[in-house]
Amino acid sequence: MGRHRRRSETTINRWGARAAVAAGVTAAGFGSTATAQAQPLWPAGPLWPAGPEIPAAPTIPNLPVNLPALPALPTLPGVPPLPALPAVPGLSALLPPAPVTAPCSAQARACFRLSTNEGWLMDNGKVIYGPTPVSFGRPGYETPPGVFQVNFKEIYHWSTLHNAEMRYAVFFNGDIATHIGPIEEQSHGCVRMTPEGARAFFEYLEPGDVVEVVE
Repeated sequence: MGRHRRRSETTINRWGARAAVAAGVTAAGFGSTATAQAQPLWPAGPLWPAGPEIPAAPTIPNLPVNLPALPALPTLPGVPPLPALPAVPGLSALLPPAPVTAPCSAQARACFRLSTNEGWLMDNGKVIYGPTPVSFGRPGYETPPGVFQVNFKEIYHWSTLHNAEMRYAVFFNGDIATHIGPIEEQSHGCVRMTPEGARAFFEYLEPGDVVEVVE
């Protein structure tokens, strides 16, 4: 009876040990599964170990702004130079016009040049109108050069001497005046002007203003 009880206890102890081992293996299996599930899955990619740090790119020094001019190319003997570039159409319109000048002194308010049949209005030596085309006296009735002053002016004047109409007449030397007339023909001494020119001189000039007539 006592021997049979010892065998039963021994058998129970063996089965208990086996159950403990089995429980340990099962627990280990669950632990491995938990560890495996903690790792990242594809396609996120495996965790790669950190590599060496990439050094920063070197700084490029600033280039000088004003570079030296290139030397001129030497002239080859026997080779003709290149021709000048043609004028660009419309380029002259972009350039400021040259100031207009007149051949009279700064005191003149009206200026006439006999050799070019031109007239100007002036203010302190600066041209404010002109040149405008005019015509002067014919041979035997030449318009004399000189410095004169405006005597009087009339919008409409009738010449009893020559039986002719003189519109926008400005008298500056006796019976010699500026007025509207055909500039293609010479006069009896007066300064014939276009309608626009005669009106501009009439409206600008006043008695006492200086009129210069040069060759």
